[in-house]
Amino acid sequence: MSRVKKNAAKETCAWVPFGILERFMTDVFATLGVPPDEARMAAEVLSESDKRGIDSHGIARFKQIYVDRIRSRQISPVCRMEIVRESPTTAVIDGRNGLGLVIARKSMEIVLDKASRHGMGMVAVRNSNHYGIAGYYALMAAKRNQIGITGTNARPSIAPTFGVENMLGTNPLCFGMPTDEPFPFILDCATSVSQRGRIEVYARRGRVIPSGWVIGRDGRYRTDTPDILKDLSRGGSALTPLGGIGERLGGHKGYGYATVVEILSSALQAGSFLKALDGIDGRGRPCPHSIGHFFMAIDIAAFTEPAAFKKASGDILRSLRASEKAPGHDRIYTAGEKEYLAGGEREKSGARLEAETQKEILLLKQQCGLSAYHFPFEIQ
Repeated sequence: MSRVKKNAAKETCAWVPFGILERFMTDVFATLGVPPDEARMAAEVLSESDKRGIDSHGIARFKQIYVDRIRSRQISPVCRMEIVRESPTTAVIDGRNGLGLVIARKSMEIVLDKASRHGMGMVAVRNSNHYGIAGYYALMAAKRNQIGITGTNARPSIAPTFGVENMLGTNPLCFGMPTDEPFPFILDCATSVSQRGRIEVYARRGRVIPSGWVIGRDGRYRTDTPDILKDLSRGGSALTPLGGIGERLGGHKGYGYATVVEILSSALQAGSFLKALDGIDGRGRPCPHSIGHFFMAIDIAAFTEPAAFKKASGDILRSLRASEKAPGHDRIYTAGEKEYLAGGEREKSGARLEAETQKEILLLKQQCGLSAYHFPFEIQ
């Protein structure tokens, strides 16, 4: 059912089919009290990250970000979200600290239905939790011939330009648009040079991060991966905004966009922001992160024929890829293309599990009494 990469002496990763991992995550969620339909929904969102080659936001974060937080009561296992304010095109939702993966998907469905009826829709969410890859929700819109836009704030990570204290979350801003190509245009980017999840990938692989991703309290770049992860939580280091330190390469632009996402993820819905999102109460104990999101959808048919829009979008992307290449490069990509290509490969290989993630899966298997699952790496 599962397979380990060849040359196991040199490889510490294993490749496991998505069907197995989705069922496993669903069953683990269920043992924690997550209703069956919501457990499947959450597992599907996480699995989609690995399917698209985004190893920083899928199964590798399953235990620490979701399972452990449900156990510590930072996340409620049951989604009891409620609409607290609504108009034909808008809504404000209180997630009541349920699983962000479920809250976000249900919120995006509301947005898409509003856009289908009225041309546009927007929902703002408060008191939620980490919602996985933003691209999942933008992709939902593109599949329905709509333009999807979403963003979320997060626990403090980014230092403002000319600062060294972690104040803003990585605050991704994501856009999804359908095209006439086999894949839509999906731009899913953090507003930092990199994000914590990617640093975690480097840590699992025992690698030093590139200079420019993280700044220390002394204002200098840091690359000591394991210590950085500890200091990001303690405030001893911070991520740099897109463009890096200072203004010379546009760091103030990344800082500005991160702030836009922070405002739209909190001020519209009277939600928490900045340091209030660190998941620690006044006594130093874990508490809900109370993260905010926003979702927008635009029905293309309200503006033009969807087929014409998709053709024009495809023409733009094809023209970009066909433009003159820089020396040493034989290919130009457009947003969403690499993830599409990775998806084709991952259909054959399955999800990549680093050694640390393998240990977490086996621990969860034991803790949750899921002895029916058998993974080949447990006998290595």
